Amino acid sequence: MDSTGGAPAMTRRFPERGPLNLPGIADEVMQQWEEGNVFQRSVDSRPEGRRFVFFEGPPSANGKPGIHHVMARALKDLFCRYRTLQGERVERKAGWDTHGLPVELGVEKALGITKEDIGRSISVEEYNTACRESVMRYTAEWNDLTRRMGYWVDMESPYVTYEPKYMESVWWLLSQMHAKGLLYKGYTIQPYSPKAGTGLSSHELNQPGAYRDVTDTTVVAQFRLLPESADRLRAMAGEGAGDLPVDLLAWTTTPWTLPSNTALTIGEKIDYHIVKTANRYTGEAGVVVLAAALHGKHFGGKKAPESEVLATVKGADLVGLQYEQLIDWAQPMEAPEEAFRVIPGDFVTTEDGTGIVHTAPTFGADDARVAQAAGVPPLLVDDGQGHGVPLVDLQGRLRPECGPLAGRYVKQEYHDGDAPEKSVDVEIAIDLKTRGRAFLVEKYKHSYPHCWRTDRPVLYYPLDSWFIRATAAKDRMRELNDTIQWKPAATGTGRFGKWLENLNDWNLSRSRYWGIPIPIWRTEDGSEERCIGSAEELFNACTEAVEAGLMEAHPFPDFVPGDMSEENYARIDLHKHVVDGIVLKAADGRPMHREADLIDVWFDSGSMPYAQWHYPFENRDRVEGPDGGLAFPADFIAEGVDQTRGWFYTLHAIATMVFDQVAYKTVVSNGLVLDKNGQKMSKRLGNAVDPFETLAQYGPDATRWYMLTNAQPWDNLRFDTEGIGEVQRKFFGTLHNTYAFFALYAGIDGWTPESEAPAVADRPELDRWILSRLHTCIAGVEAAFNEYEPTRAGRLIQGFVVDDLSNWYVRLGRRRFWKSDSDTDKAAAYATLHECLRAVSLMASPIAPFFMDRLWQDLGGKDSVHLADWPKVEDSLRDAELEARMDLAQRLSSLTLSLRKREKIRVRQPLGRILVPVLDADFGARLEAVAELVKGEVNVKAVEPLAEDSDILTKRLKADFKKLGPRYGKRMKAVAAAIGQLDQDAIRELERQGKLDLTLEDGPVELLLDDVEVQTEDIPGWLVAGEGGLTVALDIEITPELRSEGLARELVNRIQQQRKDAGLEVTDRIALTLEGPEELKDSVASNLDYIRTETLAEKVEWGPVGPEAKEEELEPQLTVAMSMVAIQ
Repeated sequence: MDSTGGAPAMTRRFPERGPLNLPGIADEVMQQWEEGNVFQRSVDSRPEGRRFVFFEGPPSANGKPGIHHVMARALKDLFCRYRTLQGERVERKAGWDTHGLPVELGVEKALGITKEDIGRSISVEEYNTACRESVMRYTAEWNDLTRRMGYWVDMESPYVTYEPKYMESVWWLLSQMHAKGLLYKGYTIQPYSPKAGTGLSSHELNQPGAYRDVTDTTVVAQFRLLPESADRLRAMAGEGAGDLPVDLLAWTTTPWTLPSNTALTIGEKIDYHIVKTANRYTGEAGVVVLAAALHGKHFGGKKAPESEVLATVKGADLVGLQYEQLIDWAQPMEAPEEAFRVIPGDFVTTEDGTGIVHTAPTFGADDARVAQAAGVPPLLVDDGQGHGVPLVDLQGRLRPECGPLAGRYVKQEYHDGDAPEKSVDVEIAIDLKTRGRAFLVEKYKHSYPHCWRTDRPVLYYPLDSWFIRATAAKDRMRELNDTIQWKPAATGTGRFGKWLENLNDWNLSRSRYWGIPIPIWRTEDGSEERCIGSAEELFNACTEAVEAGLMEAHPFPDFVPGDMSEENYARIDLHKHVVDGIVLKAADGRPMHREADLIDVWFDSGSMPYAQWHYPFENRDRVEGPDGGLAFPADFIAEGVDQTRGWFYTLHAIATMVFDQVAYKTVVSNGLVLDKNGQKMSKRLGNAVDPFETLAQYGPDATRWYMLTNAQPWDNLRFDTEGIGEVQRKFFGTLHNTYAFFALYAGIDGWTPESEAPAVADRPELDRWILSRLHTCIAGVEAAFNEYEPTRAGRLIQGFVVDDLSNWYVRLGRRRFWKSDSDTDKAAAYATLHECLRAVSLMASPIAPFFMDRLWQDLGGKDSVHLADWPKVEDSLRDAELEARMDLAQRLSSLTLSLRKREKIRVRQPLGRILVPVLDADFGARLEAVAELVKGEVNVKAVEPLAEDSDILTKRLKADFKKLGPRYGKRMKAVAAAIGQLDQDAIRELERQGKLDLTLEDGPVELLLDDVEVQTEDIPGWLVAGEGGLTVALDIEITPELRSEGLARELVNRIQQQRKDAGLEVTDRIALTLEGPEELKDSVASNLDYIRTETLAEKVEWGPVGPEAKEEELEPQLTVAMSMVAIQ
């Protein structure tokens, strides 16, 4: 309306929105995106020559997405959106991880079968078909979450790891490694998951949570020496040994491995005691041997048997001693005469146990190594076909040779139903105690590895497997890792760097069915092998084999080599049930059969930079080039910290070994999403959060903002929906209200972005300040995003919106928008606020893409904010001195208002003055410049500087032990004492300079202002507060004049509320009638002009009011009755 209250001058340009509804905004904007194809346009609108490469780690669609996926995907999405705003072309292809244990175990559960049933009651082909059908079970849910949370990724043409083209590229990578001599077959002790039926790689065993604390039955077993060896040892012990039996003590946390013992390992340089004692369970007297360093541990307790050390010998003196087999269920299949003797080992320590290691070569890598070196056989038994097998089968059960415990699972956790009351460990311990062969049986809590997919304990088991010789590339991997930017940096140098330092060869084999087969064919004797690297090579090899009579028919008769069409590749299938039937021809004509295993599914996902483009068969330019290809290496990847030794490692390893370069330049690893109490979320605990319900209730913008600004993304997030609600109110509510304020008054005055406004240099100081702060904020946010610090960026934006724009600029300048005249000052205010809101919508759009797109368009932005350009920092608009002045004003106001709140003095009640100690000349000049502003903000009549050497205020310092402790450790007490003795001059110097050098008896100390809390003593009639070197003293005496003015301000507040309740427009003028105590009448008379101006009251009368009047309480026991009439 015009200033006379007439008709609107023009249609309002800026939409006035109702109450904030973030979920509703997201739905509306999402529909706009889809109808306008905004995502694809955001990619296509950026030039080919400016690419930012991002890799999407493939999730498995046979499980539902969780709230942690919102965190991970928001993190990935925001940097892609930011780079798009910076003018870069960011293509991002979705992907699906479709092979491996998660799929197979789910299918077995659904079909009610186990691994042993595959190939018997169900064919491998039928099983793989079931896996293929189940793998995309939750695709709809994943796609829906992706849409609803605003994660832009190409879901129309994703890469899928089970498709022939993808698998062919993986085969090509393996063939490259094979050609470099990086693939080999070995029979080694490996981590093995009986419930999954396959070996595991070391990086799978190092997934977070794989090692868990368990409590097991442990045994210190007594291995009795054979007569000749016993005589030899008794001779070392002297007469005290007599004819007593001699036992070697060895401790184990896995008693189920004792039947497989074939050696005892000692440290040759370790001292061992020969001890006379008795068995605590049977009372039988005897002589035992254990490490001297551990004697006290086993004989020092109250319940320990009495002991006498007869002699001390070196471990080397024990080598060659022979002992009775502890549990004689079976004999080694080969060279049993070489078993059951003492051998040396370099891994023996005296940290725990007995210093003598029970050695079962079939179940320990170190055991196998030292036993082989000493010529001691493993305990393998004949499987009936001439093959040696361990006493524990692949399901984790004891074989028939194991007497009374045959068929029992060695771990209680392997039982799917009710487990026997006594475990195998307990049964063996009882047997040994009964026979006097257990020196000590007790429960022991320790860390033990579990399978990352079945949650059951693993075994260390002898397996014939294919390995990638990762150790050959270890040094190069470490060199290349040093070029990668890790966020946080500690993950790259710590968790990942240490992993590379201690790298083992990669166990590639998996004894499963649904996955990518190892593409190696060998003759029966292994003298010739061939690694197939392409579908064309396999096709030609099959043709040759058919012609040689090794196969009756070609498995892919309709496939056309060289034809890259999808139709052609649909004619082949490279999965196990197909390729296992392929027989190839060796150079001498002999048949070659494929190696039976599949590859580690982590190799599938680590191959995605190349396989997603069907490289090298198509799209060579995506990977190849002087500095990489159009889509390789990645500029940025991000996944959970659990991928550090998973996907992050496999990407790095494959890129290093095949291409001798990094797969990614920057990696951000996000932490875990825990519940609000810090517990891991799970359905079992009932604390899991449904992401769909969260997005529906709070909207994706608030959810994303909360998750990315509450804590650094690499720190664990304690997820609490109350925090999202706070973000809704504090940030989005404030921004929504700020826009609503702008839209209301700009609409009233008909202001548009095309309206004429004064140059920035000619605008008031408040405008110049907020624009300076805006461009400082833009610079800070840009730097934070460039450094992959989204939390810092979000907090900078939020601080600008809440503290600077809303709570300071709009609040201080609101009269400029209210006033009737549409002059240049009002035009400057509209232009400034519009520019700020517009820049905020751009800066915040990567984190909150829906709300900011709506805000951008409401402000007049053409099309989507995600098609716009990042705001440019204009250094000419930045004024450091102006910002410093206003920062002083803000801090002074905050401290003063906190004092008012502490004393419960309302802000509308004026006070006399505040005193501010001046630190230096610059500070004094700034204080003088902002004094009027601060007076209005905190409602005081005067801001008075106080000379820094004034003795009115007395300060003291309190040491911050949390900050000083890590730096000074044991010196902390002396440092704290020195801080407590500093005089006023030293404290002023610390506040002025921000640091102070101290000299203590044990050396110098640099004290920082942040290391201490500056406390100021109150003085009578004043309140004092200080923070960060700034101190303010508030005079809290309320004179009659001040009280009168305070009552007038309270009255204005109540009148304004009644105007609002009556539905009056902000420009409507009124007539007022008031009735109340005489004190209030005097206050109205003294402040009449102020009351009329603030409330647009043409008339203010004092007298009787009618029944329509409303009573308002101005303060306890002081009320006023008022009636209000709008003047037309």
